[in-house]
Amino acid sequence: MGTEGTYDSQREQGGHGADGAGAQWLGHAYGTEAERTRVPRPASPPPPMPPLPPRAPAAAFDVRHWLRAHRADAEPGLWRYGHRARAADAADEVPTRALAVGALISIACGVFAWAVWRTDYIAVQRLPLKLFTPSDWWRGEPGQPARTASAVYNSLFAALLIYFCGRLGNWPALYRRVVLDRPQPGRALGAALTGLLVVWIVLGTSLLPFFYAVLHVLVPVSVLRGDPQLAAVVGVAIYALIAAALLWPFARTGGWLDFFRKPAAPAARPETEPETGEDPAGWPHLRAAGQPGAADRLAAEVAGRRMNDVDCARIGHAWSRVEAGALSAGVFVDGVMKQGAAACLHPSGDRDLPIRAATHDLLTAQVRMGTYAEHPRNPSARRGAGAALDPAVLGTSLLAVGPHGPDRTRRLVRPVVESLSLQALAGRAAVVVVSSEGAELGPEGSFDVVVKIGDAGSMYDLDLYGGVADPDEAAMLLSEAFTGDLPDVDSRRAAVTLGQLIGPFNVVHGRFPSLPELRELLDGGRQALDRLREELDPEEHRSYLREVDARERQLGTSADLSGVLADRVAFLDRPAFSAFFDTRGRSRPFSLRALEHPVRVRIVLPERSHPEASRILTRLIFAQFVSSVGARRDASLFAALVLDDAASAMTTDSVRAVQRLRQLNAGAVLAVRSLDDVGPHLHAALLGAVGCLMTFPGITTWEGKRFAEAWGKEWVETREVAQHTVFADQPFTRALHALRKLVTGKAVTTDAVTVRQVERERWSASELAYEVPAGHAVLSLTTVQGEHAPPLLVHLDG
Repeated sequence: MGTEGTYDSQREQGGHGADGAGAQWLGHAYGTEAERTRVPRPASPPPPMPPLPPRAPAAAFDVRHWLRAHRADAEPGLWRYGHRARAADAADEVPTRALAVGALISIACGVFAWAVWRTDYIAVQRLPLKLFTPSDWWRGEPGQPARTASAVYNSLFAALLIYFCGRLGNWPALYRRVVLDRPQPGRALGAALTGLLVVWIVLGTSLLPFFYAVLHVLVPVSVLRGDPQLAAVVGVAIYALIAAALLWPFARTGGWLDFFRKPAAPAARPETEPETGEDPAGWPHLRAAGQPGAADRLAAEVAGRRMNDVDCARIGHAWSRVEAGALSAGVFVDGVMKQGAAACLHPSGDRDLPIRAATHDLLTAQVRMGTYAEHPRNPSARRGAGAALDPAVLGTSLLAVGPHGPDRTRRLVRPVVESLSLQALAGRAAVVVVSSEGAELGPEGSFDVVVKIGDAGSMYDLDLYGGVADPDEAAMLLSEAFTGDLPDVDSRRAAVTLGQLIGPFNVVHGRFPSLPELRELLDGGRQALDRLREELDPEEHRSYLREVDARERQLGTSADLSGVLADRVAFLDRPAFSAFFDTRGRSRPFSLRALEHPVRVRIVLPERSHPEASRILTRLIFAQFVSSVGARRDASLFAALVLDDAASAMTTDSVRAVQRLRQLNAGAVLAVRSLDDVGPHLHAALLGAVGCLMTFPGITTWEGKRFAEAWGKEWVETREVAQHTVFADQPFTRALHALRKLVTGKAVTTDAVTVRQVERERWSASELAYEVPAGHAVLSLTTVQGEHAPPLLVHLDG
């Protein structure tokens, strides 16, 4: 199955709108009014692109054909665009040898039955003929009417016998296997040989009476007994007529006309007719809702090829919001009539990504990941079919384990990020991507916000507190980031320690402390607490004074976590990050509270220069993401977090949070190098928390064992063959066995076959470690509705 009808790689941007973009969904904006209402585009050149697969050029895309294409109601993980159910697998079919033997046996039975019939061995075989014909025909020597009736009667019996033997011997299946399944010219040659054989049997031999029946029925006796030349001409004509009638089915099935016809230039592909009788390119749902004007305008945009797949998905989503009552129908119709395909634009003004490296179908929100391999572990119905991901399966979160590098990024992370970015342009999703510098995830122009931590040229900062207003919630987010990976530190106690400082500081200064200020409060001892106490009002801030007093009492005790927290804060309080994590309003911090809007965000972490700080920030972003999606007032957008290296984000609390994401219309794509990078106590919980699992080549056997346990076992049918030596009792038989052993070198044995049902692992640890080819992956999926797809081998370049 090709990619015809879907947008592929090397696509130029479909159009640019105005620069206006609501700053309200870009976090806290500062600066001039123009800066607050414009989505910036990074000025630096995009990073080098990975090799792109060969695809059709954008000019060949026909949005009408794409809208009208067949989309099957398939199982989870199947590429629905143009999918057709596969025929029965060859392993389930009858072998060709068995078909040939069955056909020969049925022919032998038919020849025997016909021989018995022609000898009139059965006394009553002529009784039906004599019952329906005049009795005087059979008195004495049979005349011409009797011979004609006998020929017709014998022809009817021969036809019934051929039909019965053909069904008994499965002749159509043998003909289909031997002739029709062959490519040209083998198919035409096979059909010709079979047709000539049939003509020879009918006309060249006297075995069957068809020729005589036709001759006696169609030609008067006077013609045959008259002029010899005329009789010869009539006989030849009858021969030709019967031969043509016999050869016509073989000519049709063998494709003789197409084979001998002169090849012409390929004609334009006919447009796919809609299967439901309604043309999707005419926007019938708008007409049914009483908006023919808007439907005509959009149909004209489609016919003029001024609309792309993102436009169709975006406008379709906007109309669904109208039907749900979230958008006024008048506003929608007015925008369509004025702007056409550019109606309901994304706040960035973009109508497409600058470039695509994967194949997408936005009507089903799917991205094609490859094809299911021709492998015995894959069901025959899945082999060769396309493999795809969509929000229905990403909503249960996906864990991908395999060596880190461009291969995993190119084959998994980038296609998923592209798909979510396109859905964000269509107004259906919001995506946050966290990666290291240099990760090839597409040009920066594909994102609305690019935060480069540690890069002085970054236009955006990261909100340290995730846009929260509650000091206790802010303390919980920071405690998860700073102490989530420390097994000996209770993150709840750390949250209490931070809350005892952040709350009083916030009530005094009207903001949360910056990193230097937080580090000073943690590491400053009693002097810092005394200064904070002096700034609090004894009457108005009595509860906060109790918090400060409690913090002072814990100083120097075994339960004091201020030193540990101060050391962790020091990883972020570095000169390289001096321009980031500002809380005084001097930068443009991006807050993950913007996930209520279809925003595309990329956060670049300095993993090479500051690895520990990057790990802390990964946990902080994950905690903020979970908090933000849970606080959304409108959860209609699918929110996704993609972590190119998620090992550091996996803590006890974050694993619990993964399970909650599917209830919040959100999901996470977690890529890790190895399960060993995650704490051993989290392996079982992590594999149980995510609904989709993916393993790349290069994992170890002990990692494979974990996946084998997670995927469980299945019942399979096994065949055990035991060979037993045959011991003969008779001298002659022993002599034959000795001669056979001398010739073949093997003793005479018999096979004992045992067939039984046994439980077997779907994929064993050794198979996952050593038998997954390069460029492949084993993928299992679960949808948010609970549908499952078993672990199957996917060819990622297919």
